[in-house]
Amino acid sequence: MLAFIITVIGVFALYLLLTAGSAIPGSAFFLWSREEIFAGIILSIVAGAIGRKVFFREKNYRMLNPGRWFLFIVYLIGPFFLAMAKANLDVAYRVVTGKIKPGIVKLSPNLKTDLGITMLANSITLTPGTLSVDIDEKNNDLYVHWINVKDKTPKIEDVCGSFPKWVRRIAE
Repeated sequence: MLAFIITVIGVFALYLLLTAGSAIPGSAFFLWSREEIFAGIILSIVAGAIGRKVFFREKNYRMLNPGRWFLFIVYLIGPFFLAMAKANLDVAYRVVTGKIKPGIVKLSPNLKTDLGITMLANSITLTPGTLSVDIDEKNNDLYVHWINVKDKTPKIEDVCGSFPKWVRRIAE
């Protein structure tokens, strides 16, 4: 029941955020009309019934901690955007000079949770010059297509920097 309630509240908050300001001027609820609020409640209940088993499959509520969300925002604003800016410059340099040596490498980040692996894979994919291709579910290894393979077994820091450390702090 707790998973259902948390999912409904989260989906309703997201709905309100995405539909803010779409109401007719002078409506009763400032940023939303009554119809929007009613539709949001109905959609949130339906989404909560369907999504509670997806979001809380392991009965793990650790991501409800506001400190983890704060760390996630710090990660996005700091290390992630810095690495993305650096990777953009590196890819531009490699395209202009033609110094490209692409390949697929195997990374072992030693992350235990599905959320951690997913966050790392998404961070790698969003960074220019790298793309998460596959995940070995037995060992939680990532296969990454990298634009500049120097070594067939690179250190994880060479490919994605401090991402695994940050993901471990946030998700595990």
